[in-house]
Amino acid sequence: MTEYRLLTYRAAKGKPAAGILVGDRIYPAAGLAGAGVDASSVLGLLQSWDKVHTRLKKAAKKANPKRGIALAKAELLAPLLYPTALFCAGANYWDHLEEMARAGAAGPKLEGPYIRPPRPAEPWFFVKTSAHSVIGPGAPVHLPKFSKMVDWEVEIGVVIGRAMRNLSVERAMDAVAGYTIVNDLSARDFIKREGSPFVFDWVGQKCFDGSAPMGPYITPAEFVPPPENIPLKLWINGKIKQDSNSNLMVHSIREQIAYLSRHVTLRPGAVIATGTPAGVGFPRKGFLKPGDEIKIEIAGCGILVTRVAVG
Repeated sequence: MTEYRLLTYRAAKGKPAAGILVGDRIYPAAGLAGAGVDASSVLGLLQSWDKVHTRLKKAAKKANPKRGIALAKAELLAPLLYPTALFCAGANYWDHLEEMARAGAAGPKLEGPYIRPPRPAEPWFFVKTSAHSVIGPGAPVHLPKFSKMVDWEVEIGVVIGRAMRNLSVERAMDAVAGYTIVNDLSARDFIKREGSPFVFDWVGQKCFDGSAPMGPYITPAEFVPPPENIPLKLWINGKIKQDSNSNLMVHSIREQIAYLSRHVTLRPGAVIATGTPAGVGFPRKGFLKPGDEIKIEIAGCGILVTRVAVG
């Protein structure tokens, strides 16, 4: 089977366009998605996902490697310029729970042996503002002036392709179109707001401009390892920081989807960032600085490189 990826690139006159990537060539989706489909954007493609996926698989088999646009010469944007929602799982890897407890992220620093707490009955989420937070591959991250402790977090992004509600864990993957890479950047000096009865400052910590680099594309689910066994890695300036697997999640990808679907209708174009493993900067007092390069790799989802702006 010939694999393909969904992406958004800058086409003629600088306008964003939806495309598919086959090998190292990009082909405009408008000529491949067929009748009755809005192929002007990746969101439009996701809104007709069952039709689109079948058609694009057939188109990928017939793709002429002498045509299309060379990936190396294209300017890629975030695969979803404006996700319909961006749900983010918190505290969802066991090793990350331990490192944050030892760092005193939400209370007194843990001293001595770590005793794994009881598994929570349900996953826990916050929401990022997709219109402000999402940037694509190659777009620079501008560190917010109010923070001195911006941290990295590699996350598997689940992309919804079918409108669904009240899914069981067994049927949770029925809602999924594919996966992408999300870097959930976090201003750690805004974890808590002292004097507030609400304690945690989710806007200050998580929702600054450019706080969710995403991409470089969306990989259909059938071209990615099973959701219970997806490797993920992150490097800062060539040094490995996070190296883990989705099998260390507290709540699986299936469980996260099922939980969210009990509270809201999951709609095409929504992205679920499924939590980060150990290796973030906060426990080690190391944070992003101008000029840093962040490289992320998730199996089947490609490599997302982001650089922190200088000045």
